[in-house]
Amino acid sequence: MRMALANGTFSAKLLAAALAASLCFTASVAEAKPKKQAKAKSTSSQTAKKNTSDDDDNNTGTGWRRGQAAIIIDGNTGKVLYEDNPDSLRHPASVTKVMTLYMLFEQLEAGRLKLDSELVVSQRAAAQSPSKLNLRPGATIEVEDAIKAIVTRSANDVAVVIAEAIGGDEATFATMMTRKARALGMENTQFRNASGLPNKGQLTTARDLATLGLAIQDRFPKQYKYFSTRTFYYRGEAIANHNRMFGRIEGVDGIKTGYTNASGFNLLTSVHDDDKFLIGVVLGGSSGGSRDARMANLITSNLGRAYAGRRTMPKTTEVAAAEPAPAAAPAPAPAQARREAATPVAPLPSPQRMAYAADPVTTAAIAPRSQTVGSTEPIKPTAVKTTAISRPPTQALPAPTFTGAPMPPAAVAAVQAPAPVPLAPAPVAAVAPPVASAPVAAPHTLQAQAQALTPAPAQQPVRTASAGPVALPASAMPAATPVRSETPAASHRPGWMIQIGAFGGEKEAKSQLDLAQSKAKSVLGGAQPFVEKASKGSSDIYRARFAGLDEKGAKEACRLLQRNDFACMTLRN
Repeated sequence: MRMALANGTFSAKLLAAALAASLCFTASVAEAKPKKQAKAKSTSSQTAKKNTSDDDDNNTGTGWRRGQAAIIIDGNTGKVLYEDNPDSLRHPASVTKVMTLYMLFEQLEAGRLKLDSELVVSQRAAAQSPSKLNLRPGATIEVEDAIKAIVTRSANDVAVVIAEAIGGDEATFATMMTRKARALGMENTQFRNASGLPNKGQLTTARDLATLGLAIQDRFPKQYKYFSTRTFYYRGEAIANHNRMFGRIEGVDGIKTGYTNASGFNLLTSVHDDDKFLIGVVLGGSSGGSRDARMANLITSNLGRAYAGRRTMPKTTEVAAAEPAPAAAPAPAPAQARREAATPVAPLPSPQRMAYAADPVTTAAIAPRSQTVGSTEPIKPTAVKTTAISRPPTQALPAPTFTGAPMPPAAVAAVQAPAPVPLAPAPVAAVAPPVASAPVAAPHTLQAQAQALTPAPAQQPVRTASAGPVALPASAMPAATPVRSETPAASHRPGWMIQIGAFGGEKEAKSQLDLAQSKAKSVLGGAQPFVEKASKGSSDIYRARFAGLDEKGAKEACRLLQRNDFACMTLRN
């Protein structure tokens, strides 16, 4: 009996254990199914999300906007000649600094800053990532040097220095930049910093950057010329411009390159070729070389379609209210601010070419004669540069002499002219200054007046009053000063020549000629380097060329120079 009870108890325990195991297995299967379904659902959701984010803008879902875009605009008419994703959002990278300089040029125009104003470098500015000028905290940099550092090296530390000088801090300055973009019609652009360093919220489009490229030229034609700076010399270092479109296409006058990993290789370019004007933007290049090649192809293929003539598109105006002045500068009066908001901002006039006269030289001058021949009025020596002889009587006068030589008939005819004749400056020997304390005796004839001027040995040629051409002894004539012709004699040599670029300054063109000759000495040893000046619109360019080559030598020289990263083309002279 005891054995039966024991067996019964054992059987009950075994049955209970089996039942418990069955319940656990059932529960496990029930739990596993929802988990598997939830996991599958989550994976499906993530895949769908990724698929919806991988649109034609190539946005990978990480928040970065990647992909290529481009646009070419006729700057004279505003017509779009080429476009590729022109309104797709992209990251501007260092092309951002064009707006940074736009804000700085505005301060220069308003007189709040000058080119020699010192900007202070903060700890935050000095800590920016390269590329940079490696400024130290507490140091200063002049505004003009800051502009050139931005244009050539694309210095991020300098961009922050400018932002803090104008906006107080970089975040405030970025807000001002975005507001300015809206004022210019850049509706799809927003800025988060002044340098273009990576930021997911720093966005623009190819069309907006083309608008900026036009606006900065319209508003600041004088300051815009800084974008053609090829080399910036700072504290003994020569800093070359990153823009390799200079010299590659004639007529390129700027303006800015840019690169970050997210943006790819970007470029904003301006071309003035004769009366044609193009603005080009290429974004998202896979390399600097491919970006430049695409821009060169777009410019050359569309230049023939551009309008050649006077600009028909109106100049850029700002349509929004003026930006508030920084805290350090006085704010404009409310009435003035209202006028600025209501009135379009007119472009600055084109810079004028100033002709500077030589330093004035004190000489003896003949006072205007009276109408009566033989007047007793004394001659008063006066320190002047030029003078004019009043209308003389029509009667014939004796031919005056000067240092013993008779005056030519042309001089007498000039004196007898019926209207006042301004004195034409003529190079003569220097005249000893008159003694103020001793009055000069009054001569009664023009001949006596001329004889009253006693020539002294000349140290250098000067300009003095003269009644006309005066014959001088050969010994008294100053040596002729050689004048360099605008078109050097080398340009007239027969045969072939090569051009290695068109530059913004003569000095830079010469330095490139020296560098090219050192790189290709074997083929350019007998060639003659020269610089030819030409005008392109409102600016001058300097073509760097070698003359005195035959066709084979010219082609061989170009091949060698191109292998050394020079732009080169052959020309038949």
